[in-house]
Amino acid sequence: MAGGRGGARRGAVVAAAALAVACCCMGVASAAAPYYVGDGGGWSLSSASWPNGKQFRAGDVLVFRYNPLIHNVVAVGEEGYSRCTTPAGSRTYESGNDAVRLARGDNRFMCTRLYHCNFGMKMVVNTA
Repeated sequence: MAGGRGGARRGAVVAAAALAVACCCMGVASAAAPYYVGDGGGWSLSSASWPNGKQFRAGDVLVFRYNPLIHNVVAVGEEGYSRCTTPAGSRTYESGNDAVRLARGDNRFMCTRLYHCNFGMKMVVNTA
């Protein structure tokens, strides 16, 4: 019988540990922070330096607010970013209030309307 009680205790410990891990995981998922690109100025020609000094994590959400008649947001890779081109498969946002979840590593964004990318309306957000 003593072996049965020990098994029950071990089971309770395992269950408690599993619950603790689940709670921690939910806490990490809910810890994703929203960031408003450009702060009060929104996504604009002056947003390129906005990420400087900020610490982003994979899963954080960037909220791009802008006038959709003159701006958009295009998520691109390194080549599209350096050339201000939109490669096939690039994700384009045009609502004027777009929420984009950050992936691990470099996340590159640009505006392709009115040649804005060529005028510097692009930015790289690096996550840990």
